[in-house]
Amino acid sequence: MSSDFLSDSRSALSRRRFVQGLALGGVVAGAGLGRIPGAFASTAAMAVPATELRGTDLSLAIGRSAVNFTGRTRGAITVNGSLPAPILRLREGDTVNLRVANTLTDEITSIHWHGILLPANMDGVPGLSFNGIAPGEAYQYRFQLKQSGTYWYHSHSLFQEQAGLYGALIVDPLAPPPYHFDREHVVMLSDWTDMDVNALHRRMKKMPMHDNTYQRTVGDFLRDARKDGLRETLSDRGMWGRMRMTPSDISDINAHTYTYLMNGTAPAGNWTGLFRSGEKVLLRFINGASMTYFDVRIPGLKMTVVAADGQYIHPVSIDEFRIAPAETFDVIVEPTGQDAFTLFAQDMGRTGYACGTLAVRHGLQAPIPAIDPRPLLTMSDMGHDMGSHGGHAGMEGGCGANMGKGMEGGCGAAMGHDAHAGHGAAAGDKTPKHKPSETGNPLVDMQTSATEPKLDDAGIGLRGNGRNVLTYGAMRSLFDDPDGREPGREVELHLTGHMEKFAWNFGGIPFGGAEPIRLNYGERMRIVLVNDTMMQHPIHLHGVWSDLEDANGDFQLRKHTIDMPPGTRRTYRVRADALGRWAFHCHLLYHMEAGMMREVRIDA
Repeated sequence: MSSDFLSDSRSALSRRRFVQGLALGGVVAGAGLGRIPGAFASTAAMAVPATELRGTDLSLAIGRSAVNFTGRTRGAITVNGSLPAPILRLREGDTVNLRVANTLTDEITSIHWHGILLPANMDGVPGLSFNGIAPGEAYQYRFQLKQSGTYWYHSHSLFQEQAGLYGALIVDPLAPPPYHFDREHVVMLSDWTDMDVNALHRRMKKMPMHDNTYQRTVGDFLRDARKDGLRETLSDRGMWGRMRMTPSDISDINAHTYTYLMNGTAPAGNWTGLFRSGEKVLLRFINGASMTYFDVRIPGLKMTVVAADGQYIHPVSIDEFRIAPAETFDVIVEPTGQDAFTLFAQDMGRTGYACGTLAVRHGLQAPIPAIDPRPLLTMSDMGHDMGSHGGHAGMEGGCGANMGKGMEGGCGAAMGHDAHAGHGAAAGDKTPKHKPSETGNPLVDMQTSATEPKLDDAGIGLRGNGRNVLTYGAMRSLFDDPDGREPGREVELHLTGHMEKFAWNFGGIPFGGAEPIRLNYGERMRIVLVNDTMMQHPIHLHGVWSDLEDANGDFQLRKHTIDMPPGTRRTYRVRADALGRWAFHCHLLYHMEAGMMREVRIDA
């Protein structure tokens, strides 16, 4: 991309961050901020910082509040008037009663307890678990906590999560954890937009490239032609054109639209967590963003990851980690030698960041690092360079992916994939088995021939950055496979979509037209996911654990959300031990609402 364009774009972002600096967070003080929109002034007070609620009988009220993150007062959907919602502090083994009241006047609402094992009618997904909570009504959630760790909760109704309805859920263990810490802080990351959330969704359908302002120029073409040759450069541009995207298309929505928050505080607000020098501090990171991947580091401090998605892992020492929407990581740090350290969470596309401070007292702030260079995607990132070509990813004659609507024949052509038994999904035949529904489908613009899980890959924009970056391959659960059985059968699902239409689905079939995936109660089965798209997707199966397998098909890591970079094939085991109807979806909110969701039914 041209240096002039980068300079102009960075200047625009800098001006925007200056505006963000006028607001210290979500709290509206009421002075000098203008009138609160009428729809919000009459229904709720100003949003306040999240509090912590403890006990077994709790009441939550969902309503509207006024917030200000950018210098402009806007409306949010909040819980007990706070954004994020209150931190719920519960205890393993307890049976909890959570009364959720809907004080909205015009919307059905809901709360899903993300990663918590519970009966299906307590899961909080309207249309599957229950009918939702109508305006003026309340719903009594009641379930026993069978686990401990760091989790979160959020709305599962339309775009209410994007509008502010999310919060941390911490379950204290009955037995002491396998590590020591002196104090802890919850670090909730999220993305906020001043736009009406429904209008943002409509804009994504009409102009999905709206936030991708980093387009390649004629100057870039001439530079690449001098470096790689005209034929290679034309071939490269042609392949990107057939995929209907550009190498700078990292994320759908970024800091041109979003303000990134840490515990409900904009960067200028400097959220601060206290420490004493030499203490071991447990940081519970939660990505409550609707559409944003964050790359997190604390300059000057090593982090030791001790849990992933609430489950203990063998400790891993790192400098940085990528956290997908819906994931949680617990890390321990030992701050010493200086009075303040910056918690820095830049978005994957390198357009903005959330940040805060670990400090010995309030009012301190360490230097904020510069945003890393914006990465450019390669054909290899897309799963199209299968090793048959070195260097530049030219695919003439090679076994690459099929792009465009006419995908019949050739490598990656449509093939049936009836479920079959055995260990072969991970250790045997790894050729993607594309269903006929994907071929020639106007909602599918590409098929990949990806065959590898890439568990040791740091990811786009993180490779070779000089820092020790966390990977899935580096994490292993602190326990063996809790089930112990080999899967008796497998289901292969492809993540599919169409970039220009902002259409997202599984196997080319949107949620509304898809048959449920049926599991038999008690069976151990394998799910095979293949990402045919050019985007990264965090996939969440409600109700049961997802036990990620390594490249040999052996149990490695228990999670509730499996991240799927483009061009990857990952497998995990599921024990179907929860009767009922469950949601299975991409946790990028606008992808889910655009159709990347299925129902899973576990029947007796």
